[in-house]
Amino acid sequence: MSEVRPTAERIVGTYGIRGRVPDELDLGGAYRTGAAFALLTGAPVVAVAHDLRGSSPALADALAQGVLDQGADVLDAGPGPADCLTYLSGQLEVPSALVTSGHGPGAPHGIRLCRAGAVTVAEGTGLEAIRERLTGPRPPMADEPGSTVAAPVLDDYARHLRSLVDLTGIRPLKVVVDAAHGMAALTAPLVLHPAVELVPVRFPGTNERSRQGSWDLGEWVRRTGADLGLAFDAGADRCRAVDERGTAVPPAAVIGLVAARELARRPGAAVVHDLITSRSAIEAVEAAGGIPLRCRAGRAAIRSLMAEQGAAFGGSHSGRSYFRDFWCADSAMLAALHLVAELGHSGRRLSELAAGHDRYPRSGEIGIRVEDPVAALHRVTAHFAAIEAELDHLDGVTGEFGDGSWFNVRAARTAPLVRIHVEAETPAAMESLRDRVLGVVTGSGASATPAR
Repeated sequence: MSEVRPTAERIVGTYGIRGRVPDELDLGGAYRTGAAFALLTGAPVVAVAHDLRGSSPALADALAQGVLDQGADVLDAGPGPADCLTYLSGQLEVPSALVTSGHGPGAPHGIRLCRAGAVTVAEGTGLEAIRERLTGPRPPMADEPGSTVAAPVLDDYARHLRSLVDLTGIRPLKVVVDAAHGMAALTAPLVLHPAVELVPVRFPGTNERSRQGSWDLGEWVRRTGADLGLAFDAGADRCRAVDERGTAVPPAAVIGLVAARELARRPGAAVVHDLITSRSAIEAVEAAGGIPLRCRAGRAAIRSLMAEQGAAFGGSHSGRSYFRDFWCADSAMLAALHLVAELGHSGRRLSELAAGHDRYPRSGEIGIRVEDPVAALHRVTAHFAAIEAELDHLDGVTGEFGDGSWFNVRAARTAPLVRIHVEAETPAAMESLRDRVLGVVTGSGASATPAR
């Protein structure tokens, strides 16, 4: 096997390992990752799963061999979605590794790692030790290698998700599922069928585009008379929804709807949201009797605060949903289950349920390249403090105004880039505040062209 050592520093990031195959991450790199993970955990058993990308099984096999050669046994979980890593390490109480992928044919592969109990291996929780072992000498093999036990995970994973959301007695529903030729093609039928009628789109082996032209998810929903459309990425890591009209359901509506369901089970509980979440979602949490808790953006921050505060649910502006009953981790399929349950039990259309959950105009994320992001944040602080905006520095600079409008400016971790979000009561107010923030960030006093 070839070695990953020349690129190890580049491919080991903050939350996992990510690199193009085979230029940056090859079989040798996967093997050494498995060996390093076994040494890090010292566990007698490690679970290994992979997504459906063509090269993923070979990488998973190489990773598993690295584990075996350190004397630990391997539970070969086979194919699994992104959240099965949480399920394996949480439910089985074993360290787990998942070989997953990005969003397109040329996107990098990733290796995600969890300790037993669904504790993510990230920077500060062991990933730096993985990096050191990848750049150091190849570890010696154990005197006695481990053995492999086949332990397919999908059926048990699906049963666990169904145990968390009650679909009994729901009205007949037709749901379009776009699997992006990935993991949702395996998991959606196991989780949702026969409770709903599934219309499969971009399942492996199908070619809907040649038969139906360039239909998008909304068009599939409209043409088939479906009640809901769900589009997953290849690893079933993310999911977006459209209503019966083919209109996208905004993240704020998903947060509001799912949070209300979780709060009905745990009245008065906390709900964590990142600081870029729309006021619409926060107001929905309050209306449902929950206590909204604001935190930094990112998985680690949301999971940590949820665990600390015993929160029932967590939501992010990016559309991720986090559940107390799922080890405070995110699960796209579990969020989809909640939408189906709410739609099926309420008897209402999704467009009606989502109405009012997206009341405030937003800029969306705007990325601006600047020479000095720190200086840009200082300019923002000085400018808006002078006009008596209420500022905080939980994550970058956030400014709030008496009319309910707000902005957030954060520096990117890996590039000379700042990310801007703006929300206000009216489109005109949002555009005005957006342009003012852009002008201060760039030092030009005027709006700027977003980075591509």
